[in-house]
Amino acid sequence: MTGLDPYDASWRDAARQPRPAQTSVHWVTAAAFFAIIFLLVWMLISPRGTRPLHDLNVEPRAVTARGELAADERATIEIFQEASPSVVYITSRGVQRDVFSMNLFEIPRGTGSGFIYDQDGSIVTNYHVIAEGRRWTVTLQDQSQWEAAFVGAAEDKDIAVLRIEAPAEQLKPIAIGNSNELQVGQKVFAIGNPFGLDQTLTTGVVSALGRDIRSLTGRPIHDVIQTDAAINPGNSGGPLLDSAGRLIGVNTAITSPSGASAGIGFAIPIDIVNRVVPELIRHGRIVRPGLGIVIYPDQITRSANLEGVLIQYVQPDSAAARAGLRGTELTTDGRLQYIGDMIIAINGKKVTGKYELFDALEGYDVGDEVTVTYLREKEQYQSVVKLQSVDQ
Repeated sequence: MTGLDPYDASWRDAARQPRPAQTSVHWVTAAAFFAIIFLLVWMLISPRGTRPLHDLNVEPRAVTARGELAADERATIEIFQEASPSVVYITSRGVQRDVFSMNLFEIPRGTGSGFIYDQDGSIVTNYHVIAEGRRWTVTLQDQSQWEAAFVGAAEDKDIAVLRIEAPAEQLKPIAIGNSNELQVGQKVFAIGNPFGLDQTLTTGVVSALGRDIRSLTGRPIHDVIQTDAAINPGNSGGPLLDSAGRLIGVNTAITSPSGASAGIGFAIPIDIVNRVVPELIRHGRIVRPGLGIVIYPDQITRSANLEGVLIQYVQPDSAAARAGLRGTELTTDGRLQYIGDMIIAINGKKVTGKYELFDALEGYDVGDEVTVTYLREKEQYQSVVKLQSVDQ
């Protein structure tokens, strides 16, 4: 029988052996591939050139002379150096009772900034900085710490006064300016202790004037200064200065979803602060002019589609009583007998609610006379009222 024997395995083994030409091509291709990979890796990790990486004889480079500071830099440094001894750091502490031992212990309630108002140790800050505390520590620039006593607060203005018994030589009152002549675009400087850090300085400009913000009591604070100087947590209660280094406002709040500076900060104008603080130092509270009346909440008058301030009660022998104003009276079984007078204007200034009434009276002093316009049984009347002292 001719041809290959199908039972003979030798021809199959021979067929499996690679031809010499094919084996050479495979090895050359593989070697070229690995050579390229090695070259690329070497190019990436190898130092450039042939110089060594380290030079034991290297010396520090020569310092280029700075030259003199620019005039505006010198002015900013001088403002900070002059004002910073007047800025303080305030720590509030509360008191809490242990539910198991019934012992009292102190817990932190917040921090903020403030400034020295006079050499008697009066420290001015925001009311919200100290509101949750029962004890307060004031740290001066020299890092000395002093326990502070509460003097008084104007919650509606977000202003509070503490007092420390530090020696007069350690107390440098801040220079006072005015805020009624401020202009948008003026440079301003904020000093405070954000995040509990040592004193910091931020700069900016007056972004807007005449803004309104709300105090903790809900009453609006008018004529607030808006600035783009960074005001972060801890800056509250610190001073806002003009380019002459004078106090023009008290940093009080920021507008930011995160709570950090977002380019919009507010300061209570010094003209308000300088009017309120002496009253707090003298009386511990604000003595403001008033009528001697108790009024209904605005919600009640608005629910009746009325605009104005509805008198609930006229205090006996008060300014309003002497002027003939009348409050609401009920029968003995609680039914309405007649509605009290509805105040709608003070000296021609429209009054639509309690805050407008407070604002209308704020510009006057105790003993001043004002014309009160009111509605009684749908008829309009006017009475002259000599303002009396009322508590804030």
